[in-house]
Amino acid sequence: MKKSLLTFVLASSLSVFSQEMVSETFEDTRVVNGHSIETNKEGSMKMIIAHRFGLLNGGLYDLFGLDQSTIRLGLDYGITDKITIGIGRSSFQKTVDGFVKARLMTQKKEGGSPISITWFSSTDLNTLKRPNSVKIDYNLRWSFTHQALIARKFGEGFSLQVMPTFLHRNLVASKEISNDIFSIGTAGKIRLTQMLSFKAEYYFTLPDQLSDVNTNSLAVGFDIETKHHVFQLHIGNSRGMTEKFFISETYGEWGEGDIMLGFNITRDFQIKGRKYK
Repeated sequence: MKKSLLTFVLASSLSVFSQEMVSETFEDTRVVNGHSIETNKEGSMKMIIAHRFGLLNGGLYDLFGLDQSTIRLGLDYGITDKITIGIGRSSFQKTVDGFVKARLMTQKKEGGSPISITWFSSTDLNTLKRPNSVKIDYNLRWSFTHQALIARKFGEGFSLQVMPTFLHRNLVASKEISNDIFSIGTAGKIRLTQMLSFKAEYYFTLPDQLSDVNTNSLAVGFDIETKHHVFQLHIGNSRGMTEKFFISETYGEWGEGDIMLGFNITRDFQIKGRKYK
């Protein structure tokens, strides 16, 4: 009996060990503009300050884009380790956004799932006043995004993520432009040192869905990680910081120098379960 019990305990321990989950596929919950598979820990509040400046090819007169700035302030909260909710407000078109993320599957080191999957859904509300007192119906100001974030960590040095995306806009510029957009995003991370990583993010929108002036969003940059902060410095051709803008309303052409400097600063606070001395 004792031998059987010991065998069961050892087998259970080995099973748990073999099912050990992979962590830190990405350093933070954002890649550059878009989300990563990562969610907040339960009770953790994340404050995000994001800036995007103007075009670098604006030259010295605009101080290479630094004279122009848009900002997004956001708060994300971990309801559980697998469910995160968030809200933010952008100066770009005075947009208010909210989202929910749910971790559906986590990559295991051995013998389990080879990938991680997180579901992401968000909504944007444009509160910008129109010139000449032009009124837009309240319902037309909304847009909605749904994504499946699918990622795999290949060892300690490289992570890859794919983001099939559906975006619906209640209002578009003309009848020739679709309200519904299907896009496929890809993102990658290469760890350079313990504190420094290189990241890239690209969204390819399927043909005949956008106007001729729109382009696909591409951004590259670096993450600098400290104990409680992640500082993300990057360049890209998208000025908006929510899915509606960088997926469907990017105008910049990399080949023509239409790129912008940007950064994200995140700070984590433990709200629930924090022990005070």
